[in-house]
Amino acid sequence: MSDVSIELGIRRNLGQFSLLVVVNAFVGAMIGMERSILPALAEQEFQLAARSAVLSFIVVFGITKAFTNYLAGRLSDRFGRKHVLVGGWLVAAPVPFLLMWAPNWAWVLAANALLGVSQGLTWSTTVIMKIDLAGPAKRGLAMGLNEFAGYFAVAGSALATGLLAARYGLRPEPFYLGVAFVALGLALSALVVRETKHHVAAESKLHGELPREGLPTQRQVFWRTTLLDRNLSSVTQAGLVNNLNDGMAWGLFPVFFAVARMNLEQIGILAAIYPATWGIAQLFTGAWSDRVGRKWLIASGMWAQALGIGAVTISTGFAGFAAGGALLGVGTAMVYPTLLAAIGDVAHPSWRASSVGVYRLWRDLGYAIGAVVAGVAADVLGLASAMWLVAALTFASGVVVAVRMAETLPPRRRPAGSNLRFESEKSVQRAL
Repeated sequence: MSDVSIELGIRRNLGQFSLLVVVNAFVGAMIGMERSILPALAEQEFQLAARSAVLSFIVVFGITKAFTNYLAGRLSDRFGRKHVLVGGWLVAAPVPFLLMWAPNWAWVLAANALLGVSQGLTWSTTVIMKIDLAGPAKRGLAMGLNEFAGYFAVAGSALATGLLAARYGLRPEPFYLGVAFVALGLALSALVVRETKHHVAAESKLHGELPREGLPTQRQVFWRTTLLDRNLSSVTQAGLVNNLNDGMAWGLFPVFFAVARMNLEQIGILAAIYPATWGIAQLFTGAWSDRVGRKWLIASGMWAQALGIGAVTISTGFAGFAAGGALLGVGTAMVYPTLLAAIGDVAHPSWRASSVGVYRLWRDLGYAIGAVVAGVAADVLGLASAMWLVAALTFASGVVVAVRMAETLPPRRRPAGSNLRFESEKSVQRAL
């Protein structure tokens, strides 16, 4: 396909963009099917009493997803986005069957290892492909739509599986939904989704030439995104802490609600409120970041998350839990698409997918770190103390963004196709 025929922008690529939104909804739904019932499954069917043992499935999921994210970026740059997306769905195919038939907890851990690999390949690729299609002008909106679809589907799936579990039991009926999600996601990805690497080549011509030293190595991209670049590394630590508190919420909130005498149906609703609010609000926050900038939306969002966790911790009933979960969802919505848009602002199109992969490596290690920190703290200090600890870490992350990060959104007066080059190159040189 010739670069001449390629146009950037959501509206100009609306068909493929909309299709990728739908595909990512099925990706998110695969996580949602576990969200409200797996902690109960651990305690009721496999008699796991320690919080750290119950949360072990999140540790496995987070580690495998994190490292697969990193590989997904590199594989997407090398072999193309579509091949990676289809491969991710093929890895997901056994997951619902393993969960519904698991004779012991090891099978559940194996299912979550596969789910982590699948999520790393599929979600990373849908993010990269939407950035490819959208171009620089509406990157925040593109990420808002992507994350809305994924996390609204997480909420819908969590609610549906919670209601099915309340009516039919924890297994196997709730996991039948997973079979449908895999079948539909795989079919759309294999038969209808088109490759987007051609859009990268087109944007690279608008974006400007690489520096004289040429394309950075994978090692250079890794260290820029992780530590050396003040903007990229600020984004990366915020993503890690965001998913650290999400891992805590995924593992401890259902247990905390059960201790407060919420039934399975109520827990399913509460488990859905947080990602539903997160998902819906991203329709607005992603586009908002294209107008007001990235930095303060990220910092404020981290602080709002900390307040939401605190509100859940001090509450004793359904209304308080719901309000705290909604506040946590709003804060996460302010942060999630904005972090991805900031990566796109800074990284050159030629190495952007790799930088996104490094960011998502660290971000999703937050699931594992959060599960370990929250599980050990809950066993040693109690549930409430573990949740307060995570709230404090989340607030501190917002302070890091406020102090260390510069605004990454290009000035409005700069034409959409102007040379954005390495805005962060100066900060790398300062760090060195």
